[in-house]
Amino acid sequence: MTAAARRGTTTVADRAVRRIAERAAGEALRGRPGARTTKSAASVRGRRARVALGVALPYPAPLTETVRGVQEHVASRTRELTGLDVPTARVEVTALGPATAGADPVAAGGGCAPQAAPPVRTPRRLWSGRRLPAAGAAAAAALVCGALTADLVRVRGAHRPASAWRVAAVHWLSGHGPGDASVVAAGALTALLGAWLTVLAVTPGLRRRMTAYTPAPRVVAAVDRSAVESLVHDAVTAVAGVGRARVRVRRRRVTVRAGLLSGELAGTRAAVTAAAGGALTSCGLSRAPRLRVRVAQEAARGAVPPPPAPDPEEPGAGAAALGGVVEGKV
Repeated sequence: MTAAARRGTTTVADRAVRRIAERAAGEALRGRPGARTTKSAASVRGRRARVALGVALPYPAPLTETVRGVQEHVASRTRELTGLDVPTARVEVTALGPATAGADPVAAGGGCAPQAAPPVRTPRRLWSGRRLPAAGAAAAAALVCGALTADLVRVRGAHRPASAWRVAAVHWLSGHGPGDASVVAAGALTALLGAWLTVLAVTPGLRRRMTAYTPAPRVVAAVDRSAVESLVHDAVTAVAGVGRARVRVRRRRVTVRAGLLSGELAGTRAAVTAAAGGALTSCGLSRAPRLRVRVAQEAARGAVPPPPAPDPEEPGAGAAALGGVVEGKV
């Protein structure tokens, strides 16, 4: 009989060990809605295997107990099915998410049920950070204050004369009072600049973005106006009998202008209104804009326009018309 050492060897590939570890992790996470395996890796060196897993767990959940249970089950199950030595499994929690519908929060969390998160009101408009105006104002103020501070430090610390620009500014201010035209103009410009910065601070901005409802809590989504225009335009041009279409989306109103190639005007207008309204509904906007639809008759592409009527006062017009009639009769 051939000795056992000479009958051959069985090699388990890294890929097989990884798949077994994934299935074992699924078995350990069974019964926890929302839990899943996000990534996995395995390496085999001789009779020893190393396994690493990434899992996403529902929140709230006892992380320490859950991870320890997954480690023990994955290591023992992989060791049993592969015959390799799996000392432990490295488990990393990559994400925490809400449990699926119907899950028991007490069972998932291992304790008292948490209080429901307060609903987040979807804003009507997104607020802009106004980074460019704020950075410009801060840079200008920092430049002026920095130059003045540096000159004062140079005069007080190094006992040097004041800079020419500061001396010139002091002399100019001493010779121009509040009633001077240049002082009044500078004050007016400063007031306008302050008013402009105030308006930027109290207005939302981001006029090209429209907010949309989201089912997830604490998530704010926005849709660009160009995307809404494209969706409405595609829906309108898909209506039978409609040729060209123009869509303009504003913050409170959507205007659709369509050209009718064939069909009844009233029926086509109703179909265009329904298609545009359905497209707007599919966007899920937090504030539905008013819809305005205009459908006008449009000449078919490639159609030959009728010849202009002859001018009776033009010489030879009557003869040409008569000849045409006669020729048509013949």
